[in-house]
Amino acid sequence: MDAGLTSLIAASVLFVGGHFAMSHPLRAGMVRAFGANGFQGVYSLVVGAAMVWMYFAFKAVANPRMPLWNGFDDIGWAVASLLTLVAMILLAGSFSGNPALAMPGAEKAASAEPHGVFKITRHPMMWSFALWAIGHIIAAPTARTLVIATAVLTLALAGSHMQDRKKRESMGEAWSGWESRTSYWPRFERIFAVGWIAWAVGMALWLGFSWIHLPLGGWDAGIWRWL
Repeated sequence: MDAGLTSLIAASVLFVGGHFAMSHPLRAGMVRAFGANGFQGVYSLVVGAAMVWMYFAFKAVANPRMPLWNGFDDIGWAVASLLTLVAMILLAGSFSGNPALAMPGAEKAASAEPHGVFKITRHPMMWSFALWAIGHIIAAPTARTLVIATAVLTLALAGSHMQDRKKRESMGEAWSGWESRTSYWPRFERIFAVGWIAWAVGMALWLGFSWIHLPLGGWDAGIWRWL
């Protein structure tokens, strides 16, 4: 195995493992040792270092464009583009009234009726990352993309399950009620019921990120492949 890919796998394991370990089994002990602010600092340092390592390892992989199976065709790119558009819509709507985020008023938000992207899933941010990962596996099935996308997909899907358990413990009936009114698995048939703001911001993010994909990543993406 090439050294760059080995390094990328190691960095991805640190990225995912660090998130899981510090968010769950190690969290209480680290908060006692470093305090709440110190814990956040250590958490950010470890995760940030892992992301930087992943970036440089990703760039160092040999034969970065060699697909593991047939990919890069128009059908695959169209499916991936649609998935990433939905991902950006979910991401855009996930910052408003999200009880899963550590914010004041989280219990009140969990007591409200689901609105916007929460009509689709109670974990819109996590599912936006998961759809991004799936789209990239479909569009660019290279070894380095598969490693990165698998790490993101694992963190998003397993992390949201762990988040449910943690929120149940910390928020009690408020979160249990939120779970009963929302779905873990996305209800994509409700995508047109999320509101125009999520659609407008999501579309802008999708167009912007896919446009900058070529100068930053060397590959065109989204509709820019055909324009």
